Amino acid sequence: MDTLEAEWRVLDENGQNSLHQSFDWCAAWRKTHERQTLFVRAARGRQTLFILPLEIDRGRLFRTARLIGSDHSNLNTGLFADQDATPPTELVRVLTCGIKRQLRGFADIVTLDKTPETWRGKVHPLAALPALQNADSSFQLPLLRNIERTLAQLNAKRRRKKMRISERRLAVLGGYDYVVARETSEAHALLETFFHQKAARFEAHGLPDVFQDAKTRAFFRQLAQRGQAADGQLLELNAIRLKDEHEGRILAIAGLSRKGDHVICQFGSIDEEIAADSSPGELLFYRIIERLCLEGVALFDFGIGDQPYKRSWCTIETRLRDIVLPVTLRGYLAANFYRGAMLAKRLIKTNKASYAFVQRLRQRCQSVQKPAVAADEH
Repeated sequence: MDTLEAEWRVLDENGQNSLHQSFDWCAAWRKTHERQTLFVRAARGRQTLFILPLEIDRGRLFRTARLIGSDHSNLNTGLFADQDATPPTELVRVLTCGIKRQLRGFADIVTLDKTPETWRGKVHPLAALPALQNADSSFQLPLLRNIERTLAQLNAKRRRKKMRISERRLAVLGGYDYVVARETSEAHALLETFFHQKAARFEAHGLPDVFQDAKTRAFFRQLAQRGQAADGQLLELNAIRLKDEHEGRILAIAGLSRKGDHVICQFGSIDEEIAADSSPGELLFYRIIERLCLEGVALFDFGIGDQPYKRSWCTIETRLRDIVLPVTLRGYLAANFYRGAMLAKRLIKTNKASYAFVQRLRQRCQSVQKPAVAADEH
């Protein structure tokens, strides 16, 4: 990565490129994951056209090259120079023939998932490639100069009423503080609380904990440790904290990443043991958005995944695409398998009955696994 850092950071300055492919984000992932990484660079003369930071996932049957940290990214764009720098036909040729030629011997298939067709009003360079629609969309809210103008895009009266109800219920418990972790020690403390809260919620719903893996936790600790990035914040911890008799109790947490005027909510959690009826998560988002409006943020991104609270806040739904590029003969077989799996996933998620059945099945499997784990521990 070091040999590409100067060029990489120039591309980071392009507001169309996602934070998830930024140099600092990828460096944190690479430090905490022992996977083979490859960096594909395309250039015309001295001009860098794009960089794709990839990692190799070695499965039983084939090797997949994918964008670094895709499991925990909300938006993948790669790193491109100004979109007008390369004619579309040439870009398609470089992205297909060039990548296949360079990766032969390292991977059987390349997957670029969660890529936008259009992003912030512009057609994305990767839109020139054929792709499948991802099973999930991501959701955004444009931020205006203040909270009043921003809420005017939504049901402002209902939103303010909900906030007042939350504050009245918390006042009975002694009130609350809206906290933004400014010190590294405070950020780490909130991050550990988030891991605990999220684990409890996953367990209560019989779902696997996607933050349980030690390397995943180490990655987010790295982001919190690094703090400021060249053009924003890698991970900023925000929270609702109780006062008075429950002094210090954390009711809700949100982890935010900022690049320029774009903020992404990476994760969130609530304490479901106390004051859950006060909707602390909704209150936290209200306070976050209120602050960011005054700080010049133009777009608040609730991230990938279709959930009712996101739709209640957002006016933009960004459909995402998954690009599959076979590299070898085995890769063509893998591509068919991948496309079939993505199609099945999308069909299940768009059918409420099927999705509910899969969720019940996952809960049943999770409950079966718990006794086995407990037995192993004894």
